[in-house]
Amino acid sequence: MPTETVYGLAANGLDAKACDKIFAVKQRPANDPLILHLHDRAQIDQLAQAPDCLDAIAEAFWPGPLTIVLQRRPIVPDRVTSGGDTVALRIPTHPVMRELLKACDFPLAAPSANPFGYISPTRAEHVQDSLGGKIRYILDGGPCSIGLESTILDLSDPERPCILRPGKIHKTEIEAVLGCPVTQNKTPVNSAQKAKAPGMLSRHYSPRKPLTLFREVPPLALREDPEVGFIFISATHPQRSDVAGPSWSLSESGDLDEAGQNLFHCLRAADTSSAREIFAELPADPAAATALSDRLQRAAARF
Repeated sequence: MPTETVYGLAANGLDAKACDKIFAVKQRPANDPLILHLHDRAQIDQLAQAPDCLDAIAEAFWPGPLTIVLQRRPIVPDRVTSGGDTVALRIPTHPVMRELLKACDFPLAAPSANPFGYISPTRAEHVQDSLGGKIRYILDGGPCSIGLESTILDLSDPERPCILRPGKIHKTEIEAVLGCPVTQNKTPVNSAQKAKAPGMLSRHYSPRKPLTLFREVPPLALREDPEVGFIFISATHPQRSDVAGPSWSLSESGDLDEAGQNLFHCLRAADTSSAREIFAELPADPAAATALSDRLQRAAARF
């Protein structure tokens, strides 16, 4: 099913056996927890312990691309939280997803609808390509408007708010609502550790072909190789016309929001192209595109 961030593989989030099927279809490791998607704020108190600051955050950012980690209540299955004492919750804004959630009397666990670790899907055809033989239905809501996974904010200790994964909603926006500093987690989780939220592994969102990142000007020898594919931030990058192999741009004008929306679509196109390896441009100022830089760096990680 579609959300404004990426397409999700959905199951009843209060049914451990249903959630088992998510892990089986995705081949997802047991230490990587799921996000529960809700229709409205009233559902929160059944699932988690809400701190005093939650209402301000909810009013500012929900429905929208923000996931909040809170202390869980016993009704949430261990399968959802990977046995941890916190649960990740989100109220999405995509109209199709909201209608689906309204029709359910339970939250939906819905990680990205792709094999674990592979490029996230932002269009229905991406889901068909990756999981079409393993699932019965795909709800087509068109291309995702944001295209990068939600910001994850840990409020399980409201005195120490922390962003576990960057996304569309920035640290400064959250700090303005909370009225206090928010830290940014920079320590990746390895495959043997228990994660507090999804998207914290050092390698994730990765194509099957080797991916290398560059800033500004890629080496001439690579640009002249017809088997090397390039992904540029802007269609007007001065070296794009020089490359002998296939190339893609994330944005016609270099707009970073548009680049984020198109990242996973272009990575998939490059991964299924004739290129033997892929080179992708990092934003010149990573601070201006935290989520985009994060996804590129995790996609290119070698371990």
